[in-house]
Amino acid sequence: MRVRVQLEPFDPGAELTAFTGASAGAGAVVTFTGIVRDVAGGLNRMEIEHYPGMTEKALAAIADEAARRWSLTNVQVIHRYGPLAPDDMIMMVATAARHRGDAFAAAEFLMDYLKSRAPFWKKELTRDGTDWVESKAEDEAALTRWQD
Repeated sequence: MRVRVQLEPFDPGAELTAFTGASAGAGAVVTFTGIVRDVAGGLNRMEIEHYPGMTEKALAAIADEAARRWSLTNVQVIHRYGPLAPDDMIMMVATAARHRGDAFAAAEFLMDYLKSRAPFWKKELTRDGTDWVESKAEDEAALTRWQD
């Protein structure tokens, strides 16, 4: 299991190759890469803040939870912070399992958590001003399917 919170960009192809190589015995690998999208107000950039140490610990805990819930052979979470422009890659989740159902479910679980509960604070700077990004009702609702 690997969790990285980083300022610098990452290469999803290189990450997938390394992840797959470290996932011996897997019959399925699922990846998702999140990309900063423009907003109606004309996004200049997004700024992501976090508390070093706390963030990595929280992400490691949710990755451990995914590994406990599903039969994963490997899991990786990468999340960037700092200033990001539209079309920059913001995060990547990769899961490996003997069977695709576990890999898909675990990846969705991790993405839902990252969207709603991960300790990141996002600010959008647009041509119309600056706003902190608030949690959306549909993102919160997505979490309910993972409750025990």
